[in-house]
Amino acid sequence: MNALHKLGFPEGTKLLIIHADDAGLSHSENTATIRALEKGIVNSYGIMVPCPWFYEIALFARNNAHIDNGIHLTLTCEWENYKFGPVLPASEVPSLVDRNGYFYKTREELKKNALVEDVRKELQAQIEKALQFGLKPTHMDSHMYSVGANPEFLKIYRDLGKKYNLPVLINRQMMEMVGLDPDLNIEKTNFVIDKTYVGESRYFENDKLDDYYSDILENLTSGLNLILIHPAFDNDEMKGITINHPNFGSGWRQLDFDFFTSEKTRLKLEENHIQFITWKNMLRRSLF
Repeated sequence: MNALHKLGFPEGTKLLIIHADDAGLSHSENTATIRALEKGIVNSYGIMVPCPWFYEIALFARNNAHIDNGIHLTLTCEWENYKFGPVLPASEVPSLVDRNGYFYKTREELKKNALVEDVRKELQAQIEKALQFGLKPTHMDSHMYSVGANPEFLKIYRDLGKKYNLPVLINRQMMEMVGLDPDLNIEKTNFVIDKTYVGESRYFENDKLDDYYSDILENLTSGLNLILIHPAFDNDEMKGITINHPNFGSGWRQLDFDFFTSEKTRLKLEENHIQFITWKNMLRRSLF
């Protein structure tokens, strides 16, 4: 049974979630995310619990529980000069941190060093911190899809979803992106997002990111679709965080914000008969 049948929609329906990743990363990210949720067409977001600006976005989430908010489970920190680490003391999860006590920059380093039990403890601690703050998350996903660094990490991710009765993002494209074989790692009982879209550096580098997003909306296929974006403002704060990292950098994030808050994009959704859906709506249908 495909996603449309499970959700109770007729064949041919184009369902879409527009999801803002990385809330909590910075004040710029938070401000842009909130504005995109309130004024734009973004209808879901994920919070990075270990980040310094978690408190700000968590207050918003707690006071706006009607908006989809997920836990963006975090095991890596890709930035050059901006660092964060686990919510647990580094001494409790030593395999997750570098010599300075921060998360590793890449999935490869994580895979090489992380112990399965440390991953389990830290991810559960992030969920518990969000719940203790009073958040009511609608789903969970993974920063840089780092849970895909190792099939055992992916199992932990799925197990935590079951434990907390929260859907987790499972998708063929995301698995392929991190080098996992979807045929081996997607289970029959998993609820799978049909198609996930994430911006690619070749479009950004050639000033074609808007064209890439427009093409997605104009050619969206029927089924359950997800667009992952990273809205923020191209200001000094974000330029400092993303220095020497143009991939998903400050300029890219400004473009994401601009496109998904424009009236032109809103009209494009209507013209192509695209219907929004949320994780909360799927939860109400008792799919998880």
